Amino acid sequence: MPRFAVLLRGVNVGGNSLGMADLVGAVEDLGGRDVRTYLQSGNVVYTGARALADRLAPALADQLGVRTSVIVRSGKELAAVVAAKPFPAEGKVVSVTFLAAKADRKRVAAIDAQAYGADEFVVIGAEVFLHTPGGYGRSKLNNTFWERRLDTAATTRNWNTVVALADLTA
Repeated sequence: MPRFAVLLRGVNVGGNSLGMADLVGAVEDLGGRDVRTYLQSGNVVYTGARALADRLAPALADQLGVRTSVIVRSGKELAAVVAAKPFPAEGKVVSVTFLAAKADRKRVAAIDAQAYGADEFVVIGAEVFLHTPGGYGRSKLNNTFWERRLDTAATTRNWNTVVALADLTA
């Protein structure tokens, strides 16, 4: 049975609070097995069907009053993300913005990559790889930027978290 990572957008920031035990319980109630969270920011890994993730957002809203976007990646997909990293840097200066849908090429082409100083990005499929030498918190290439420009939900994780989630789903 495959393993999946579910990435919730904006959990435990800005007042959108969700206990990790509650998150584990919600995933288990939907049929997930061997459920584990990673950090306190809405990362949960489970064994089961991918379709479980489609039912998670409504379940969290109904049961816990938490409204959030849910993005899912399989262990295979996360391994491909790790293998595709286009930047030599490591750690927190490299992040991945996970998109709910594959990026539209025309929308990506309309973004002036030179307009963001030292910050760089590469879009591959449904992921945006970011290199933000001044720190992601200072970058204009944040979730809101990508959601508006690409017209899809997004959530970002630093490289260390991406690698950890890939390991947990392997």
